[in-house]
Amino acid sequence: MTAAYEAVIGIEIHVQLRTASKMFCGCAADVQTAPPNSRTCPVCLGLPGALPVINRAAVRHVLATGLAIGARIPDVTRWDRKNYFYPDLPKGYQISQYDLPLAAGGSLSFDTSAGPVTVGITRAHLEEDTARLIHRPDDTGRQVSLVDFNRSGLPLMEIVTDPVIHSAEAARRYAEELRLVLLAIGASEAALEGGQMRVEANVSLRPVGTEKFGIRAEVKNMNSFRSVERAIGFEIERQTRALEAGEPLVQETRGWDDDRGLTYRMRLKEDSDDYRYFPEPDLPPFRTDPAWLAEIRSAMPELPAARRQRYAAAMGLSPYDAAVIVGDGAATALFEGALQADPSLPAKRLANWVTGEYLRLPAGTGVAPAQLAALVRMIESNELSGTNAKEILARHAATGETVRGIVAALGLRQISDQGALRTAVAAVLAANPDAVADVRAGKAQAIGFLTGQVMKQTRGQANAAMVQQLLRDALEG
Repeated sequence: MTAAYEAVIGIEIHVQLRTASKMFCGCAADVQTAPPNSRTCPVCLGLPGALPVINRAAVRHVLATGLAIGARIPDVTRWDRKNYFYPDLPKGYQISQYDLPLAAGGSLSFDTSAGPVTVGITRAHLEEDTARLIHRPDDTGRQVSLVDFNRSGLPLMEIVTDPVIHSAEAARRYAEELRLVLLAIGASEAALEGGQMRVEANVSLRPVGTEKFGIRAEVKNMNSFRSVERAIGFEIERQTRALEAGEPLVQETRGWDDDRGLTYRMRLKEDSDDYRYFPEPDLPPFRTDPAWLAEIRSAMPELPAARRQRYAAAMGLSPYDAAVIVGDGAATALFEGALQADPSLPAKRLANWVTGEYLRLPAGTGVAPAQLAALVRMIESNELSGTNAKEILARHAATGETVRGIVAALGLRQISDQGALRTAVAAVLAANPDAVADVRAGKAQAIGFLTGQVMKQTRGQANAAMVQQLLRDALEG
């Protein structure tokens, strides 16, 4: 983007909520692995005479999300019909919310490379999901479109930002932060690759210093956070090139092709008037129970931003370490669990092991918090060297054996006995006269080589700090 134009971005995120059944019927919500069209009933198929019933758990998730983002919760809300015709919409309309959502206003704050950003949120409302279209060739090679109605009627929360985002990076970071919030409160699995969280971006450009919005394009089909940033970045560049060339822009919906790294036109974009919203006649207005809202508020967990701040302020973690731990649910649970097992552990040393060695293990690898705490404690008390600790952690993760059991089985307890270490140091010095000469000639890095030789001789069990000091003493003598 050139300095002549400013990007104006609004994000719409659809999230499948974590419930046992669908939004307005009793069909099971486990549609990810179910055979096509096996989770359906007259309600979610839109058959005549079938009436919807509201899913209480889905409403709770939206109210919790509203509280998490600081939104206003109205005393009364209602459902609306959003009318449009498409093969994935069995009724010819979608039960949604329009002018009276369950949560209005709010914001979300996060850091970017350019500094902290706060994004205003317009609304969070509840609706039903559509069916799933599958396009593929049939047995004769003819291209066909199939409809799987399993997804039809799943509870779907839509969260819409104000048009206040001005960079592709900030758009990606907003989506990442919102996902962390949704995971923290248990509202959704929020997996982009599984379709449980779908990000759409409205992107437009305007001359710098002006207030009027430009012609917007809605970008869809972004199935990773990396894709969100790449797609919006491409769209900003595409619109910039068009404006600079004097080409007209049109309001349209564009898809993202991740392989080719570009957006493409799907269809012209509708306005809200085209949907002919009107109140849903089959559902009564919804009145928020103050006691229920207070119970939801009291059950709210610590949110990601507050947890990062606590890790930095109370534990002395760097902003980077705090962000890495909070950004991974398993890492957060491991870190908190290890501190609970041994509250006096140095948080920074523990964080290094979580962000380093633990996150290098294969995804889904289990490490018991109490065992990680025991490992770090043994390092702190000079019972175990850092080198051998890495081997022990990997074996514990693979086998589930206790840390102390592995240490005993492999004989890896750290050697801190000065007599034994002096013997090993003397042997290494005698075997490496060239390195000794290098140290005495002022080549300090040779100390590292000699230290490594002592560690090798002692199978990594020597106390490295003591070894270095004994080497210096011997060489100076």
